[in-house]
Amino acid sequence: MDIKFINRATKELVTERPPGEDILRFLYGNPVGEALVLPIAKQKFISDWYGKKMDSPSSVSRIEPFIRSLNIDMSESEKQINEFTSFNDFFYRKLKSGTRKIEAGLVSPGDGKILVFKKVSEVKSFFVKGEKFTLGEFLEDEKLAEEYQDAAMVILRLAPNDYHRYHFPYQGIPSACHEIGKDYYSVSPISLEKKFTQVFTKNKREICRLKTAGKGDILIIPVGATMVGSLNSTFTPESPIEKGEEMGYFAFGGSTIVLLFDANSFELDSDLVENTQNHLETAVRMGEKIAIDKI
Repeated sequence: MDIKFINRATKELVTERPPGEDILRFLYGNPVGEALVLPIAKQKFISDWYGKKMDSPSSVSRIEPFIRSLNIDMSESEKQINEFTSFNDFFYRKLKSGTRKIEAGLVSPGDGKILVFKKVSEVKSFFVKGEKFTLGEFLEDEKLAEEYQDAAMVILRLAPNDYHRYHFPYQGIPSACHEIGKDYYSVSPISLEKKFTQVFTKNKREICRLKTAGKGDILIIPVGATMVGSLNSTFTPESPIEKGEEMGYFAFGGSTIVLLFDANSFELDSDLVENTQNHLETAVRMGEKIAIDKI
């Protein structure tokens, strides 16, 4: 299966080939991989072990080959290649000040491929293909799910070559993060092809409620994945933040951020809605507008 997305800047259709494609297809598309290997690969100790490996000084040897293979633009990086102390230090690198413009409205919390839905109820008709997706399972809180049953939903998928720090999509006052989830399924688009429900109900994730002035509360949910094992918050809970301020970062691996917000307060950009309806993700960058203020 070719994985295609829309380059928002050029409007071109692009084919993505994720790192580790053969391994992912074995884990998620081969009966032997699914039955014997996946139950082990998704366990936290595997993710923790690999995370520690990526923290070791010897892992710096992986940086330059990784940059070359994925054609990463290092001109945006705050540090030079020889300044990184480990692969993870490179992986969750900071960008130079001013590299990302923070636009009007609700903005993307990070770099990646985005899908948007005017109502959460639309998700099951697009992704699950006959399997019921429940918001209660995702949030592990039926009362919270009822509160957001008519909310708009944004799913931002980060690939390994993306900038892996995430930011607040709007100004407000954030709560402390509440950790939920257990297993560590991959959030690669290959695993999403057949495992969407499990990916978004079994990954480790954190829920942060961003209180806004007059726009309702926005739920921001970072999702950890296989070979990550670590969600790292960098903000101070219950203190006012500005749109675009850093919220946290992911250690090594692909990851996802989900937003749930009042559909009456923000109107999703029409190109993102159209692409999603055509079963296509759209490439966006942190700070880029994804919805306008309605009220």
